[in-house]
Amino acid sequence: MPDDPEIDTPHPREPTPPESKSDHGPSAVVMLVVAVVVVVGGYFLSIKLKEMGRMQDCVMSGRTNCAPVTTPGR
Repeated sequence: MPDDPEIDTPHPREPTPPESKSDHGPSAVVMLVVAVVVVVGGYFLSIKLKEMGRMQDCVMSGRTNCAPVTTPGR
């Protein structure tokens, strides 16, 4: 039926509903947790690199007693 007006006329686009706040990606709490993990991981990494640098400096200076000595507790 080519003369049917419902088939020939284009339907206007219905407006999309506004997006809710949950559709905008990760929440602030998740981003805060990720930031804290990155900062804490960076802190421990810098401490470990500093210890390794001290050990390398000791070895490069020609010393042989560079390793820390641990004694058992009494």
